[in-house]
Amino acid sequence: MERPALRRPFPLLLAGALALVLLAAVARWLGSPTGLPFGGNGDTPRRMVPEGTRIRVEVLNATTTRGLARRATLYLRDRGFDVVAIGTATEQRDSTLVIDRAGNAEWARLVSRALGDAPVEIRPDSSGYLDVTVLIGASWRPPAQPFYP
Repeated sequence: MERPALRRPFPLLLAGALALVLLAAVARWLGSPTGLPFGGNGDTPRRMVPEGTRIRVEVLNATTTRGLARRATLYLRDRGFDVVAIGTATEQRDSTLVIDRAGNAEWARLVSRALGDAPVEIRPDSSGYLDVTVLIGASWRPPAQPFYP
């Protein structure tokens, strides 16, 4: 004699488990602070630049690590800084240095604070194109990147 009653609960249990997984995924998506399904860890970057202010920043990679200036650029832009130039420095550095180009110490301190309280130097630039230059050093570690599907 066959046991048909034992074969029927398995598909029902499987369908119930899939429904629970789908329900959990939808609930997580609706509660996601980024508005993206599974898109980020809920840690949205905090804007550091005051509204209506434009701080023009140049980011230079002062290491042999490829792509570090690009990562720093994304990081600073997420915090409201206007990165207008990216490049490679001629000198290699172990630590990050923030250079005040426009004579606005508060703006340089904002960039410094964003990068982990890097030291600030004053080297005026008469062109008026840049407010701050950042030399990214080998000790700077970019934060983990959020996942944007």
